[in-house]
Amino acid sequence: MFEKPKNQDHLLGKTNRIVEGTVITGDVTTLADFRLDGKLNGNFTSQGKIVIGATGEVIGDVICKSIDIEGTFSGKLQAEGMLNVKSKAYIRGEVIVGKLSVEPGARFEASCEMKSIN
Repeated sequence: MFEKPKNQDHLLGKTNRIVEGTVITGDVTTLADFRLDGKLNGNFTSQGKIVIGATGEVIGDVICKSIDIEGTFSGKLQAEGMLNVKSKAYIRGEVIVGKLSVEPGARFEASCEMKSIN
């Protein structure tokens, strides 16, 4: 009656993409990498890398392995590895990361804690 869950390792290294002009309201959960050039109003969980492109915007909480932000983020961000904040990025809220890189010109209006996340 109940099937055993299949191994999902084949999804790692593949990228989902939401293009500019697309608005998602709700939570997104994925095993694969993800690129967002649209807008997300909700929480985001990924076991891979997330890229918020220059036109991308997230209002909500994010949990991921690593993340690059060029666009706008507002909420609580938890990344096990690296957070790369690009020069055009605007970040508000709370950030907990393993490593942090902020390019000159970025707006970073967040509390920040660097630690290992398990």
